[in-house]
Amino acid sequence: MENTSLKSWEECAARLVAVAAGRAAADLVIRGGKVVNVHSREVLDGWQVAVAEGRFAYVGPDASHCIGEGTQVIEAEGRYLIPGLCDAHMHIESGMLTPAEFARAVIPHGTTTMFTDPHEIANVLGLEGVRLMHDEALMQPVNIFTQMPSCAPSAPGLETTGHEITPEDVAEAMAWPGIIGLGEMMNFPGVINGDAKMLAEIAATQRAGKTVGGHYASPDLGPAFHAYAAGGPADDHEGTREADAIARVRQGMRAMLRLGSAWYDVESQITAVTEKGLDPRNFILCTDDCHSGTLVHDGHMNRVVRHAIECGADPLVALQMATINTATHFGLERELGSIAPGRRADVILTSDLRTLPIERVIARGVTVAEGGRITVDCPHLDWPDHARNTVHLGKRLTAADFEVKAPEGATSVKVKVIGVVENQAPTRALSAELPVTETVVEGDEARDICQIALVERHRGTGGVTNGFVSGFGYRGRMAMASTVAHDSHHMIVVGTSREDMALAANRLGEVGGGITVFRDGHEIALVELPVAGLMSQEPAATVAAKAARMVEAMAECGCTLNNAYMQHSLLALVVIPELRISDLGLVDVTKFEITDLFEENT
Repeated sequence: MENTSLKSWEECAARLVAVAAGRAAADLVIRGGKVVNVHSREVLDGWQVAVAEGRFAYVGPDASHCIGEGTQVIEAEGRYLIPGLCDAHMHIESGMLTPAEFARAVIPHGTTTMFTDPHEIANVLGLEGVRLMHDEALMQPVNIFTQMPSCAPSAPGLETTGHEITPEDVAEAMAWPGIIGLGEMMNFPGVINGDAKMLAEIAATQRAGKTVGGHYASPDLGPAFHAYAAGGPADDHEGTREADAIARVRQGMRAMLRLGSAWYDVESQITAVTEKGLDPRNFILCTDDCHSGTLVHDGHMNRVVRHAIECGADPLVALQMATINTATHFGLERELGSIAPGRRADVILTSDLRTLPIERVIARGVTVAEGGRITVDCPHLDWPDHARNTVHLGKRLTAADFEVKAPEGATSVKVKVIGVVENQAPTRALSAELPVTETVVEGDEARDICQIALVERHRGTGGVTNGFVSGFGYRGRMAMASTVAHDSHHMIVVGTSREDMALAANRLGEVGGGITVFRDGHEIALVELPVAGLMSQEPAATVAAKAARMVEAMAECGCTLNNAYMQHSLLALVVIPELRISDLGLVDVTKFEITDLFEENT
């Protein structure tokens, strides 16, 4: 079925009124079900809906006056009609899929609206990359709104991105049809310190009447947090404790509670509603990051809603947090997020509000999935060649590029080590005494310390920053490389063998980006991500299978961490404490400054 653009309410208002009054026939009527009204938080048994021009025209006890010769009638057979689910904050690139393939993966799970922040591709391709994501998003049969990325680089002076986002870029993007606001303001120290560039981006967004996304990744709820709130962010998804959620809503922000592939922050915060009794309309559910495997095997926003219910939320409240609360937050309450006249006809048929089986999905009045299978096309953008050629190493790397040279005459050295913490984004700043062999500092398998390198891949400088990391449990000769390296998206290489590290890095240069695992000189897993080194145009199931093999390969190399790949890809995220790596060196994120690898010579 060919996708058609949705008419605005203004363009079809006369027909909507005529259908509701019974003067014209609806395109679609759904009857015999129970309408879940998220405005009044009630279930209306026997209510019927009529749809025209992809929008709800009539929602009431009897739609028989809306049925004409050409009206399609769907018998709900006692099932619930719930609004299509909305993901309030997410990064499509985290699924390793383009917008089209991401949409194809989530539509059968009942997601009909997404608010996406493409700051991953912004770091690689700048404003053009955002535009490409925006354009493909608008081609889809569901609603994909784009937030203009705010922080590329995420921490100026601590990393070099492929492109920088400027206040002028933000102001330009605010005029694009699919831009809904500003992406998460990750540079919270900049906002707190009154950085002119960050405040200019926020001001440009507010002048456009759009929503500013927040990101306050700190447990400090004192003056620093209050200063951040004064800086304008309207929401925040970085909370991990009940106190975080409460603090945000008390400051007039929306608390976004996330359940992604590696984020488990709903259970610890939803008690603000279920136990403390705070107004649930200021709480919103989101995923932030979902891998293709999660989408294929576990679901998307339906998984988050189920989880919220399992954590004690009333099913109708949980549904509000994934529909009308989200729409209201982005100024779209009259456009989507509920089954009400004038809104986009996005509706799910389900037989149970707690387990939430997604039996039929309708978007803009068209059945887009049934029985877990998509029934419409998700068109692809013709991505330009330069968006598929983004891995520029500048030279063929060798084992020597991954050597850490010790100070002259040293037989051992004390170095800073990045400590991976299982299931958490923060790392620990560790130190270790490491041996020196012929002037080269070596890792220590017995103490689970191996090498890490950040390979510059945007400008072909040939630059390699070397360091050490602990926590993966790797054994033997191996290396893993990835061009998904939040947020600058250079290339992260972790390994026990410098020869394998060079092989892995060069391999990603050959395929245009992705993830590879080498063991004893041979490649044992590869996920090709040729679009910006971040995404594939293959179906989610195909990418998920390759990613599953990658996880197996990591385990074969000794890794026992849960969500180990996520930990790997975050090691260059220089806005989350304590210790990270960038193209400029080792970064102490507690002080937001470059730090020396060596602690002292012995």
